[in-house]
Order: sequence, then structure tokens, then C-alpha cells
Amino acid sequence: MQWRVVLKSDPETGDWTAWCLELPGCVSAGETEQEALENIREAIELMTEADILEPEWKTL
Repeated sequence: MQWRVVLKSDPETGDWTAWCLELPGCVSAGETEQEALENIREAIELMTEADILEPEWKTL
């Protein structure tokens, strides 16, 4: 499965924040863009492996 990730740099600190659009609460950061990407990949893996995602309820 592919996940959409948003990366944003902080102009004051130079640090990077990354979050996954499909996984609410799945956020990570790093001192570089590459580090933030590596960290968000790990966060996504941990969230999906731990099965802590809440089911999406739909009305029929």
C-alpha cells in the first residue's frame, strides 16, 4: 500500500516535520528532510503493524 506523506520545514530551526495524510496522528520529524522521511516511514510501519488504527465506521 502507498501512503501520502507531507513534509514541511521550519524556517526558524531548519528541522523537518512529516505526517501521513491517511493515518491521523502519524507524525514524525527530523533534522533533515531525509531523516524526517526515514522517521515517518518507521512511524507508518509501527502504526500499521501494531494494528492501532481505529476502524472506519460507515452508515449503510
